[in-house]
Amino acid sequence: MTTLANRPQTALLVIDVQNQVVAGAHDRDRVVATIATLVDRARNQSVPVVWVQHSHPERLPQGSDGWQYVPELAIGPGEPVVHKVYGDSFEATDLEQVLAELGVGRLLVAGAQSDMCIRSTLHGAFTRGYDATLVSDAHTAKDLSVHGAPTPDRVIAHTNIYWAEQSAPGREAGTLHSTELFAPAEGS
Repeated sequence: MTTLANRPQTALLVIDVQNQVVAGAHDRDRVVATIATLVDRARNQSVPVVWVQHSHPERLPQGSDGWQYVPELAIGPGEPVVHKVYGDSFEATDLEQVLAELGVGRLLVAGAQSDMCIRSTLHGAFTRGYDATLVSDAHTAKDLSVHGAPTPDRVIAHTNIYWAEQSAPGREAGTLHSTELFAPAEGS
């Protein structure tokens, strides 16, 4: 139901599942495995997979080991990689152009960090007219409770509750569990 004309396609958007970003993240191995399964299912159903990769000149320099995607996830030939320096994956990137070329009006969002880049990108997508669905069991966050933040399990739960309640004219938001996505067609 996207407000973007002639954009009937769905894409899986995998955000910042990079070595340094998810090192020590809550339930890291399960979340990465869930994302790997989603990527495989998306590819099997010819759903585009779009990768987003964050960098920062001092904390996460391009080309560094920490900047690389985790080894459990392989970017496929021809799959677009969007490089970003802000939380919102649309901000000062070519993500909009990539999605337009693919005819995408609906995003399924997974990755890290739940309370930062995931949430910023969901809002960025929604305000730009995309339907934006958060994969409820395929995002994670680091423990920032020493700085006064809730524990990561609560951050993830709150992000899921928060995004499930979003609404706007002509667009759909919400959450889905990974098992609800890319199910094989009946009879296959």
